[in-house]
Amino acid sequence: MKQLIQNLNSKQGVELVDFPTPLIEKGKVLIQTKRTLVSKGTESMLVKFGNASYIQKAKQKPDRVKQVIDKIKAEGLIHTVNMVRNKLDQSIALGYCNCGVVIDSRVNGINVGDRVISNGPHAEVVRVSGNLVAKIPENVNDDEAVFTVIGS
Repeated sequence: MKQLIQNLNSKQGVELVDFPTPLIEKGKVLIQTKRTLVSKGTESMLVKFGNASYIQKAKQKPDRVKQVIDKIKAEGLIHTVNMVRNKLDQSIALGYCNCGVVIDSRVNGINVGDRVISNGPHAEVVRVSGNLVAKIPENVNDDEAVFTVIGS
């Protein structure tokens, strides 16, 4: 299963990564994605931040710079530099506007075959909590429905 990932370290940027298909859990729904929507605001900001140099990142997050300086004073330079590097080497899943068909459900009222919207990421199959899923009315097509989360 492919998923779009953003690495906050500018060396790697945005990648399409193969992951195992998520397993179903109590209170969750598995959705086969039919449409996903890229947010011009949030996701563009994350991509720009990920591609920025350390200096550019610091300029974008001045409040974090103060936290780093305080941490250096409290815990030392080497420990703090390692912590910042580890934080920036983490990857995050992009996306929160998903439209698809339920392929498994452990949520009352959401059944296999239902067309739903969710705040799931950009992935072929997403697993989301039942409170973050809504059925799509029959008179709404997938191209329209995918805008539900960003519109709300």
